[in-house]
Amino acid sequence: MLRITPTVKHLLILNVIIFGGTYFMGNENLFFRLLALFYPLSDYFAPWQILSHMFMHGSFQHLLFNMFALWMFGTAVEQRFGQRKFVTFYISCGLGAVALTFLVYFIQLYPVLSSLEGRGFTFECIKEIAGLNILDNNIFKGELLAQKMQPILESYGQNIRQIDENSFRMFFELNVKSNGSMVGASGAIMGVLVAFGMLNPNAELMLIFLPIPIKAKYFIPGIIAIDLFSAVSGVSIFSPSNTAYIAHIGGALTGFLIMYFWKKNQFDKYRWN
Repeated sequence: MLRITPTVKHLLILNVIIFGGTYFMGNENLFFRLLALFYPLSDYFAPWQILSHMFMHGSFQHLLFNMFALWMFGTAVEQRFGQRKFVTFYISCGLGAVALTFLVYFIQLYPVLSSLEGRGFTFECIKEIAGLNILDNNIFKGELLAQKMQPILESYGQNIRQIDENSFRMFFELNVKSNGSMVGASGAIMGVLVAFGMLNPNAELMLIFLPIPIKAKYFIPGIIAIDLFSAVSGVSIFSPSNTAYIAHIGGALTGFLIMYFWKKNQFDKYRWN
């Protein structure tokens, strides 16, 4: 059995404390609005969320799975890296997950923003409508959007009757994408998983529901390929439909690039001992 390393132990404790605080100290929504990562167009976005979301989890199962993976793979990686290098690697992978998520978010929404501005809507008007709460029983409702955007349009000298179907659809899409949030250590842990695979390519791993040993050099790229397929197709295979697949890929890619850089420069000034 692996003996838990200091940094992994502290990360486990911190994640459990924050999860407990979120669910058992009351006002759960307040915690999520402060610490979950919202997209830049959301009124709830704050810079510290780029880091704080890594210690938030949406459910006990989410926490349990991530912490089990952190213990299993993080302990082995920290034993090879040491504490300082492991902390740098872990946080960097989490930030890489955010960077790719925001990049994809920008690529998806830039054409929508440009199109709406081309139709005569100002950025300030678009941002206000994008930030509206149109959730009803956790479902985004077009009727709520139509109702709540009317006074905003009037304040900018426009009327909802002047909006065509395509413009309304774009406003709805923008609102849905802008009001989502992201929580969890999965991005950072995917980077740790990549590091484990590069350090131990012949270690045999198994899925819980598929007890067949597979070498890490095949298993880990397979997991990343499944995440990539799910991100592109929108079809979830092993994970819930609201899984942040792009963040997984961003964390894994960051982990690979850091590992490649460190390995390439292991005998020069970039080596950490």
